[in-house]
Amino acid sequence: MEVVVPVRVDLAGGWTDVQPYTGDFGGEVVNFAINRYIRSVMEKDADGRIRVEYSSDIPTGSGLGTSGAMNVGLIATIAGGGKSPEDIAEIAFQFEALLENRGGRQDQWAAARGGFNHMLFIGDEVEEIPFEPMRSARNWLRKHFIIAYTGIEHTSGDMHSGVWERYDQGDESVIGGLHLIRGAARTMAEGLQRDRRELVVQALKDICKGVDMLDPAIHDPFRGVIYPLLESGSVVAWKALGAGGGGSVGLLCSPMGISTAVSVIEQAGWEIIEWDYDDEGMKVS
Repeated sequence: MEVVVPVRVDLAGGWTDVQPYTGDFGGEVVNFAINRYIRSVMEKDADGRIRVEYSSDIPTGSGLGTSGAMNVGLIATIAGGGKSPEDIAEIAFQFEALLENRGGRQDQWAAARGGFNHMLFIGDEVEEIPFEPMRSARNWLRKHFIIAYTGIEHTSGDMHSGVWERYDQGDESVIGGLHLIRGAARTMAEGLQRDRRELVVQALKDICKGVDMLDPAIHDPFRGVIYPLLESGSVVAWKALGAGGGGSVGLLCSPMGISTAVSVIEQAGWEIIEWDYDDEGMKVS
């Protein structure tokens, strides 16, 4: 059996899908799956022992939800018969929780479902909001949104632990940053559904401000490359993908700024990740 699972781009709201924020306030996320995949293959030997082997189009620690996609693939491979994508996503999340990975549920849901997702996280429940970006907005985002892998290693668990420790202490900057990030998800959804591109830009700017309120160090590895692109107008907005501190970034370029941004990114030694949308989600063969 082979299971192919897409990774995701967390476009807005990431961080707010994590407990205890989901229990205290409720989180909200907009993301979409891309055509970069984790593949898991299950084999049984003569004694009936199961072995699962993985291959990936994307480095682990990329900030594109690879660990969540990998665990969705694992669960679908060994125990997915008759289960819905949402069931598999939840089991994959619970498996990660057993390993004491303090993260949210968006990665698993995006990997299992594919396509664009607008989700609410209320406590331990996931509620889907009907969401269909305009075709023109999808095409615009596909053309102007560059994903770049920096090669800088990050560990999302370490990044999360410091932020959530401050949250547990009632740090107003962390709580305010999370509120700003959550609100950006609704702005992002409205911008894509109505093809109001200024709202997409505003949502990304709000996210960057909110993340800096969580911990300015999250953005430090990227500033030297990205800030000159912002100042020149080649990039109009951006965000760290995943927990940040390394991994990948998404850059929304101006129409005339794409080639400049690509050139600067490549000169910095970052890798442009070619991508398109994945609208199918997890596939089993």
